[in-house]
Amino acid sequence: MSDAITTTRRRRASSRPVWEEQPTAVGQGVKGLTLGGIVLLILGPLWCVVITSFSTQGSINRAGGLVIVPHGLTLNAYRAMLDDGPVARAMFVSLAITIVGTAFSMLVSILCAYGLSRPRSLGHRTLLMILVVTMFVSGGLIPSYLVVTGLGGFDQYWALILPSAVSVFNILVLRSFYGSTASELIDAARMDGAGEWRILWSVVLPTSRAVTAVITLFYAVGYWNSFFNVMLYMPTSSQKWPLQYVLYQYVNLGTNMPGQVNAGFGNAATATAPLSLQMAVVVLTLVPVVIAFPFVQKHFAKGVLTGAVKG
Repeated sequence: MSDAITTTRRRRASSRPVWEEQPTAVGQGVKGLTLGGIVLLILGPLWCVVITSFSTQGSINRAGGLVIVPHGLTLNAYRAMLDDGPVARAMFVSLAITIVGTAFSMLVSILCAYGLSRPRSLGHRTLLMILVVTMFVSGGLIPSYLVVTGLGGFDQYWALILPSAVSVFNILVLRSFYGSTASELIDAARMDGAGEWRILWSVVLPTSRAVTAVITLFYAVGYWNSFFNVMLYMPTSSQKWPLQYVLYQYVNLGTNMPGQVNAGFGNAATATAPLSLQMAVVVLTLVPVVIAFPFVQKHFAKGVLTGAVKG
């Protein structure tokens, strides 16, 4: 009897897929080491950057570069960097571009997605096909540059926002979510006398908070990390550079800033270690994203995955 039960269990075990098998002690150990190694690879460089930004010149000299073990921590790099005008101004420019650009992109995307989600709206199928075509066929870099500069966008802030203001992918995700709104809710709102604006504001948007929060984060992170448009349309206006382009010039290329930016970093570099200043700029670029991510992270699974599946 016991042999028959054992044989049956072996047959069941052999018929199960690999991912349903009970993990062994060796398997769990390998998983733990693998995940630990991945976490170390991700957090290790970030740890070195943060600790180096708080280190003194002596600690950096003893470490021969990036500091791993904290010793003699100080805020001199941050004080010198923020006291000098260029970095503080670059942070303000980045925040302004991110806030204005995200608000404009969300306004356009929400209105476009809602219009395309209504089955009887005028020309929605034609507009949808035109938008989808632009996902696969674009005008190219040089035509885009010629159009923006031809419209007077060189050295203008709007050139950093308008060319990348709308993402067709984000519009399609929003449209899929809006299209899945319960028709009973919309019909009830119409019976109460609500128009399209009222339905969008009072019915559709409140039921789509998750996907709206996620798309807002996508746009905000895109604007905050953007520096390529600055390179194209604002390469010589150092007074208007956002923080990411300052980071690109000062840390990645290792060049000095022209004009007042150069003077600002030069004064700061005489008071603190240049490497700690570079790492402090890197940390400053990460802070807003690190602060914003926990507030939106809970919506990721519901907003992105659900919106994509419904599409």
